[in-house]
Amino acid sequence: MSVYKASAALCVGLVASLLGMGGALALDRHVVIVNNTSYTINEFYASSVGQKSWQEDILGNDTLAPGAKVRINIDDGTGYCKYDLRAVFNDGTDAVKQGVNICEVRTFTFNE
Repeated sequence: MSVYKASAALCVGLVASLLGMGGALALDRHVVIVNNTSYTINEFYASSVGQKSWQEDILGNDTLAPGAKVRINIDDGTGYCKYDLRAVFNDGTDAVKQGVNICEVRTFTFNE
């Protein structure tokens, strides 16, 4: 095979690989969080699986009242789909759900 043909084949393979990755990179990482408890969610965290600490409180100064829901963008730029989710309630308790695939889950509900 000539150098030209080998280079062309390499370029075609690289472009095909990048196009295949584009679909994964473009996945929607917005999730509706539903508070189906009788407590207000004061803090909400989402960290990609394997992180040793929680990222910032996504709610910031906001809270999520009982029965309320909010749409959150969980995309942290890593391209990961699996996240651990944590809600901290106004009574000081918390709920953690590990390994949620946010590329597939459109709604996540915290129940009592």
